Amino acid sequence: MRILAVGDIVGETGVEKLKSILPKIKEEEKIDFTITNGENSAGGMGITEKNFNDMLQCGTDVVTMGNHTWGKRDIFKFIDHPQIIRPINYPKGVPGKGYGIYECNAKKIAVINAIGRVDINILTENPFLKTKEIVEKIEKEVDMIFIDFHAEATAEKIALGYYLDGKVTGIFGTHTHVQTADETILPRGTGYITDIGMTGPKNSVIGMDISASVKRLETALPERYKLAEGECKFNGVIFETDDENNKIISIKRVSY
Repeated sequence: MRILAVGDIVGETGVEKLKSILPKIKEEEKIDFTITNGENSAGGMGITEKNFNDMLQCGTDVVTMGNHTWGKRDIFKFIDHPQIIRPINYPKGVPGKGYGIYECNAKKIAVINAIGRVDINILTENPFLKTKEIVEKIEKEVDMIFIDFHAEATAEKIALGYYLDGKVTGIFGTHTHVQTADETILPRGTGYITDIGMTGPKNSVIGMDISASVKRLETALPERYKLAEGECKFNGVIFETDDENNKIISIKRVSY
């Protein structure tokens, strides 16, 4: 099977880029299942019901979130939809769910969303212990497990990769919006990449307007962020698995 993970969708122009290119990529690359991170799709922060529906209609199977999960109140209308998951290590009682199990080509694929704790500034449970708990809970009922680890620190992402190596099929990082060139198959067979990048404005500071971003850093004043305009790029990664043992046989970055 071939599983595509799409980097953070930034703004409505990022959604349009996804809509224009995802069907083509799925056909050309023979993609069976698609995971899309949508936490920045509504104006750069949060997600709306329209954004969500657009992602599903163009071929996304499950939408993952992150630190901007609650950026738009609209999400409370559809947070319980089976095709959207939010970080599993948010405090107990928070709406929504942190993982889902989906059927595709006679396989059961589990997708877990987790959020890091280093420089994220959100009160969460330990992502290492929480993901391990869920993996041990579901490992016997699914064929594959993929984790979207939405985290700031590369070290935290790499550590989770080794922590769960051999216990999950693949781990990919999101949040920093810059695609890393460290895709690999870890020693015990887990496919891994630190960050899959973003789908959003190409000439930008991780999707935001360059001048506003520079002014904020230059002056230390609370300059309001705004989305960048212009041409968009598409980032993601393709995991290919062996149909016999469900192990990763290749991992490839994609950028359009």
